[in-house]
Amino acid sequence: MPVKVAALVAISFLLVVASAPAYAHFEHFTHYNNRGDWIGPYYAYEALEPEYAGPAEPVAIMFSVQDQDGHDTYNIDAMVEVYSAESGERLKAFPWTREDVGDFKVFYNFPNVGNYQIVLSVSRDAANLNSIDPPRTTMSGTTGCNCYRTIFNVSITNGFGTIWTATMLAAVVGPLAVFGGVLAWNYSSRRKNGGVGSRVETARYVIMLAAIAGGLVHLAVYSEHASLRIEYSIFLITAGGMQIVYGVVYTLLALTGEVKGREFSVQVARRYYRESVKVNIFGLIGTGILLGLYAYAIIFPPPLSPNNQPEDVDAAGIIAKSIELFTVIGIIYLMKLEKQRLQSFLREHV
Repeated sequence: MPVKVAALVAISFLLVVASAPAYAHFEHFTHYNNRGDWIGPYYAYEALEPEYAGPAEPVAIMFSVQDQDGHDTYNIDAMVEVYSAESGERLKAFPWTREDVGDFKVFYNFPNVGNYQIVLSVSRDAANLNSIDPPRTTMSGTTGCNCYRTIFNVSITNGFGTIWTATMLAAVVGPLAVFGGVLAWNYSSRRKNGGVGSRVETARYVIMLAAIAGGLVHLAVYSEHASLRIEYSIFLITAGGMQIVYGVVYTLLALTGEVKGREFSVQVARRYYRESVKVNIFGLIGTGILLGLYAYAIIFPPPLSPNNQPEDVDAAGIIAKSIELFTVIGIIYLMKLEKQRLQSFLREHV
């Protein structure tokens, strides 16, 4: 069943890859203070760096202006304005500038905590470069300007980034801690009752938790890759889901096998071993593919890369791949123990 599910997911992923365009070309996909909107015949993405911007600190206001098919634009004339959302006062205006590529940024220090409106204008024709349009009472109005215009709302806060990071950490660690606690309690109970084979059972629980932990890391970081290609995030969600599926399916299989194993049936023992081999091969091949793809992506530009550059090596990647490498070694070791266990059971009962 897991293999069939994985095949269906892979086919769906390939269909999406074949049809979806590139999205914003930022270094990572921000969770906060980002938005995309149509601006005439273009689609513009906006993001702040740092995304959880605070007052009186340097902030990069980033834009990625693309055509209707998600391709780069070139030699566009753009003007950027910053307004206070409370008073409507224009606080800063960056003059009309010809941008060689639609991916560009301007820098601004937002003075206070609060909400702001960023107005992006793109000229229909050649603009009067280095000039600044007068402030406007209607933000999206184009009176006196042969241009397209759109508005992005941002919020400047103190400490929201810490809250978000802590929440995401709890979302990853919390389920893993609960699941690990349940497994530890079950393991401890069985060991006290003399119903646990130390090496096999310990290996099972450790590998299950490692697989699920790797999946949770992928689910935690998937959005950061959507800025390059939305397909990258879809792949990470799929990979994380399959890792969790492997861990959960093997958990259920192991618990079921333990119950059936008490019947001392040779047929049941052999059937359980065949099922465990299938599940472990699924986990082994899937995890091996993830390791191989990561190694390729940090050496060569990954498939569909919009910037034709290898992926950066970051902390999340190192953590995820360390867990996956441990999982591969653990699965091989676990398969060896499962085989030895079956052979020992058959020697005793055949």
